[in-house]
Amino acid sequence: MRRELKGLGLNSFNLLGSIKIGLWRNGRSLSLGKLLLVRLEKDPLFVLPEDEWYCSKIVVTTPDGEVLLFPCYRWISRGERVELRGGRAMKTFEDDHPVLTDHRQKELIDKRSLYQWAITDPKLPHSSDFENVSDLPAEIAFSMSKLIEMLYAKRTSGAELMFKGLLGSTEQWDKIEDIKKIFWFKETSMSVYVIEHWKDDDFYGFQFLNATNPNLIERCSKLPPNFPVTEEMVKPSLAEGSSMQMEIMKGNIFLCDFKMMDGLPTKVHDGQTLHVTAGLCLFYMNPENQLKPIAIQLHQQPSEKNPIFLPSDSETDWLLAKMFIKNVDLMLHQLVYHFMRAHLLAEVFTIATLRSLPVIHPLYKLLIPHVRHTLQINTMARKSVLGPDGILHTSSLGWDGMMELMRRSLSELTYNSLCLPENITARGLESIPNFFYRDDGLKLWDVIGNSEALLPSDSDVQKDTELQAWISEIFTHGFLENKASGFPASFNTVEEVTKFVTMVIFTVSAQHAAVNNGQFDFNSWVPNGSLLLRKPPPTTKGQSSMETVLETLPNVGETVKFAAMSWVLSEEYTDVVLLGTYPDERFDEPAPKQMIKDFQADLSCLSEAITKRNSELEVPYTYLNPDQIENSITI
Repeated sequence: MRRELKGLGLNSFNLLGSIKIGLWRNGRSLSLGKLLLVRLEKDPLFVLPEDEWYCSKIVVTTPDGEVLLFPCYRWISRGERVELRGGRAMKTFEDDHPVLTDHRQKELIDKRSLYQWAITDPKLPHSSDFENVSDLPAEIAFSMSKLIEMLYAKRTSGAELMFKGLLGSTEQWDKIEDIKKIFWFKETSMSVYVIEHWKDDDFYGFQFLNATNPNLIERCSKLPPNFPVTEEMVKPSLAEGSSMQMEIMKGNIFLCDFKMMDGLPTKVHDGQTLHVTAGLCLFYMNPENQLKPIAIQLHQQPSEKNPIFLPSDSETDWLLAKMFIKNVDLMLHQLVYHFMRAHLLAEVFTIATLRSLPVIHPLYKLLIPHVRHTLQINTMARKSVLGPDGILHTSSLGWDGMMELMRRSLSELTYNSLCLPENITARGLESIPNFFYRDDGLKLWDVIGNSEALLPSDSDVQKDTELQAWISEIFTHGFLENKASGFPASFNTVEEVTKFVTMVIFTVSAQHAAVNNGQFDFNSWVPNGSLLLRKPPPTTKGQSSMETVLETLPNVGETVKFAAMSWVLSEEYTDVVLLGTYPDERFDEPAPKQMIKDFQADLSCLSEAITKRNSELEVPYTYLNPDQIENSITI
């Protein structure tokens, strides 16, 4: 029997309703039958000025004493009617009443009308069609406190830089030490360490494992034919009595190959076309377990004007070579591993979840905490960060180069590369020491994978049309139906669903934290890694000086703009919801509630272990500590 419940005494702003229902006859309560839906309506004739009310949940006590949860977690406007399903997760084939079936279908029709796909570039993941944050539904928009804090951080950094006369300055830095004056009121222990050690080769190598881009380096089993490093070149960098071939056989030689950058269009800066180096950097893990660069070639094709730079070269020659490698590494980090493989894919996961899964579906209940605020931050980023007038347009690539780089990356993206265990194995990094991103990430992957107790049997997977619609939308709009990528277009088994959902949650929580949270630590000191280098890479040795280095770095105004971006993008805000936190009560069954408790306990144990390990390290790795990871991409 369907009953409408009205006039619940809704309180302004945040409603938690608790009611009892039933009929009474001769002093005895009578059952009304199965309660299917609860309908809320905000009185259209309410006399006070209009303000939306937020309803958390309704808890109903039946005449039999049964307590039923009806989650809501949405804003309600004047005259609006909202119908709520119970808290028990139900798949489409489990609904046993035509009223519930009709309600489910209407909900999906409404959501598909509200959340629609937009194609801004046919070779990039599709996005939402919301052009402005004011168009976003209130349930997925930032809180007012978050907006105020972001605005405060932006204005605070801008005010300091303007007060110092740095913002907008076109002057060149006189000396490296002057760059320390950018911020007086913002520093971290890690950012201070970077300033002190950015020239050190061992710290340079450390960053390719444990800074903001641990995604590219791989074990080198054979030198590429276009990288003619000789034994004589690297012998001084190797252990005494060893050779490059011996170290390759031992698994101690590693490579970063930036061939994806080759031939990209670049920005015109002050009338000059900038240069982006599709370089190669060879690393050696020495007996002290220090990963050091031992050879750098700044272009793909060897030639007399493309020398191989070595640690034995002059200090500034070697420093410039490392800076050009970090320049392309940082652009790959921001555009590919941070924006496209985290933000853009998270937006695909978000829209597919909102369009394909009704709120009663178990996968919706599981994933909805992991899509919080993603559409708003991406809508903002498309204008202020990535757009033609955004800060990344100041990089060496410029708009056309950025777009082409992301297109290339998506065309080469594979499912295995987003699944950390397969990713680590494919790159041959299972045993490289001091790879804390790998150590913490694999443990998190396992913890997340163990929390998928809600998944049904294989036969249920195959007949769950909503689940199949969800993965189909992701395959179509996220991976552009590229079958060669290995991404699934449908599901047949519980194992397939578990792996994919683990990848989704890991990507929007842990992986984003790994590539985002250290930006101020490592990138606020722009000499350590700049998105823009003004001079072309060196073509000969012995011609550079510290003046060359200063002329190559961004000017004062560009430098402070990059530093301020790293501040805003890695700032911690008070409305953070950490991984494993579920502020909304959406499940009403004992099994998922216990699953959440077990998940939280596992995360707590992992956090304690990481904290203990970090206490013994000179350079701690904190970015994959669960107490530093958000549930979703919100910044």
